[in-house]
Amino acid sequence: MKKLLIPALAVAVASAALPAAAQSYDRHGPSRGPSYEQNYNGWNAIAQRKYNLDRRIDQGVRTRQLSSREASRLKDELNSLVRLERQYQRGGLTRWERQDLDRRYDRLSAKVRYERNDHNGRRH
Repeated sequence: MKKLLIPALAVAVASAALPAAAQSYDRHGPSRGPSYEQNYNGWNAIAQRKYNLDRRIDQGVRTRQLSSREASRLKDELNSLVRLERQYQRGGLTRWERQDLDRRYDRLSAKVRYERNDHNGRRH
């Protein structure tokens, strides 16, 4: 009887622990928005956004959708965001800091999109 009870008890404990182990925990509370979905605390997504913005700016220069002046200004803004992110990370990112960075990356992304579609002041 004891030989059957111990494995059955182990299975019951393991099956109760699996749903809790599958949950994602974030010390800053639940994440919101698409930019926090790739990592247990979601921060790798921001690094990916930085890479994507950098790539979009370079692509805009190659396709001549961005002038070198526009690209330089956008890269400067992107580098400022990276510096701000490093500054925030020194003490550990708070939820507010992550949301602030997310908003700033969203604004920069919109600027890149606008600048790439403004035809550099030319009429078409």
